[in-house]
Amino acid sequence: MLNKVLLSSDVALVCMQHALSTEKEEIMGLLIGEVHNNNTLVSIVSSVILRRLDKKPDRVEISEEQLVQATLRAEELANELGRPLRVVGWYHSHPHITVWPSHVDLATQFMYQRMDSSFVGIIFAVFLTDQASKAPSVQVTCFQSVNEGSSQSRREIEMEIINNSDSLVSNNFETLTQLPTILKEEEDEAYNNEAIQSEDDDIINRQHNAAMSRPMLEALVARNALNSIRLKALKKQHKEMMTKL
Repeated sequence: MLNKVLLSSDVALVCMQHALSTEKEEIMGLLIGEVHNNNTLVSIVSSVILRRLDKKPDRVEISEEQLVQATLRAEELANELGRPLRVVGWYHSHPHITVWPSHVDLATQFMYQRMDSSFVGIIFAVFLTDQASKAPSVQVTCFQSVNEGSSQSRREIEMEIINNSDSLVSNNFETLTQLPTILKEEEDEAYNNEAIQSEDDDIINRQHNAAMSRPMLEALVARNALNSIRLKALKKQHKEMMTKL
């Protein structure tokens, strides 16, 4: 069982800058690292900033293609450094809200854990205000999900931020320089989508689609993504059970 996470300081900086880049919507990225001591310790040494498929104040979505790209990036780093690096977790932001994971966060985390028991989630709650001093505040939590039948609960994981003295420091700061480009790509895609709709639809159709059709489609896409993750986890579990027979 996972007990502790070591987060490199430069990775923490990249994640924090990413979280602070957008005040109105959540952001998301993946974490690359190693697993030690029989899956009880995870060290995070790099990250991948993901371009959002959908931008919402209370949730964030990415494509499966980006998950594959992040996995390939981890494999590239592993080959370059000769270390068993892989995707070991994910992070996202909670702008203006509590740091604790929502039921959606817990469900997403649990799906990842079905495929990798040492997979971990980190939340950066940003744009908060300390009630005592009225000063800006940032909160961070590291967690896993515990299955309780029809729902999941949070299990907090001890996390320590440490200095990174290995060769990945330059790689991590290069990742940070990609952030403006990724944000621009998101805005370009959002503009192009609206422009296409404006050409094809009248104002009544756009209002109806925004209020009714789009939320229904987004819910179906999200459910399909979760079902895909569940299917992969079940196939893995079935394969493990068959090897024991």
